[in-house]
Amino acid sequence: MRAPVSVVIPTLNAETALMACLSSLFDGVQAGLIRELIVVDGGSTDSTVNLAREAGATVIETAPSRGHQLRIGCAQAQGDWLLILHADSQLSEGWCDAIQTHVQGRDAGYFKLMFEGGGVMASIVAGWANLRAWLFGLPFGDQGMLIPRSLYDEVGGYPDIELMEDVVLVRALSGRLVPLDSELVTSSQKYRQQGWFRRGARNIVLQIRYFIGVSPEKLAQEYRKS
Repeated sequence: MRAPVSVVIPTLNAETALMACLSSLFDGVQAGLIRELIVVDGGSTDSTVNLAREAGATVIETAPSRGHQLRIGCAQAQGDWLLILHADSQLSEGWCDAIQTHVQGRDAGYFKLMFEGGGVMASIVAGWANLRAWLFGLPFGDQGMLIPRSLYDEVGGYPDIELMEDVVLVRALSGRLVPLDSELVTSSQKYRQQGWFRRGARNIVLQIRYFIGVSPEKLAQEYRKS
């Protein structure tokens, strides 16, 4: 039997974080869970692409747009399940057991979010993200996504947009998302640099503006400037 999971990771100048992410996948290779690793790079000028190839990934190079990158990567994937991860995230110990249990079903799953380094603000921001996912069925990209290929195709997959691609997908998956019994640890670097409250508030404002009809293109332009 072929391993069921294709891992898809979008990257852009991710050399400082990527190896930790890839290293956390090793248990899944040993357990016979991971069929392939696909890294879709949006034009990195650092060593991201070389690192991915050295790790055995299939590398696809394309324009820098996360929705576009994910759509291309998922289209190339051959597994019955897609595991979508951000390059600055790491799977925590025991994730293989959680996925092996989940792939017996037919729903999509997401991880409980944690930030590396810990601290009060990290706990507050992660706690809100986990509560939002549980209450409203809105886990975002930094919580990872495990989805049956058949369900992914059924709902239309990731849209080809620069920002809010994860929101579009999870809204299409309404009623078909469940939390996995495992944690995903993501980098807190941008929060520490920009301020936990400032970055958290900015993300919430972007989400609200998207929900009231501001285009992803306009939001992406503002996001790049901030």
